[in-house]
Amino acid sequence: MTLTKHLSILLLLVPFVFASCGAKKKTLYGNNHKPTVGGSHSAGKKNKSNLTAYYAELLGTDSKSLNADLYSFIDDWMGSPHRMGGLTRSGIDCSAFVGMVYNEVYRKDLPRTSRDMAERIKRKYDDQLKEGDLVFFSFGGRDIDHVGVYLQNGKFVHVSTKQGVVISNLKDVWYYKYLKRCGTPTI
Repeated sequence: MTLTKHLSILLLLVPFVFASCGAKKKTLYGNNHKPTVGGSHSAGKKNKSNLTAYYAELLGTDSKSLNADLYSFIDDWMGSPHRMGGLTRSGIDCSAFVGMVYNEVYRKDLPRTSRDMAERIKRKYDDQLKEGDLVFFSFGGRDIDHVGVYLQNGKFVHVSTKQGVVISNLKDVWYYKYLKRCGTPTI
């Protein structure tokens, strides 16, 4: 590859580096505490009712109200580490994770960056959020630099820079003070 091609590729990746995740705060569980359903982490793949029962208990809700496909997807990725610009289970960033959730679970394509996603939502107040809505944060200044998927009862799934894919509480003072926007994608 020529130097020009290398520079072109590098320039294409720069926006992803600066639009990535900034979450570092505590979570309900992450790398060191993978969910255990029926004795093993992979039990959810065999029995979605056990998996949704586990997440219903974690979220304090009824398992019938949960989207089994969403929680199966989350369970598969739980604890996957953060990597700026990453797209795999060995490393993923917040906007890539949310984009994959939407593609796999809801069959919708979202923009690649959290800032672009935030421009394409029907805005809501945080007390109006429903499962699958998006929550946006600004940890590094005025611009949105982090995104997660709202679950239920104030919880959301996202990619923390320290713990990877985790479920956190939106009302945690640290997250809530950085919450900038939330709503339903209009795509």
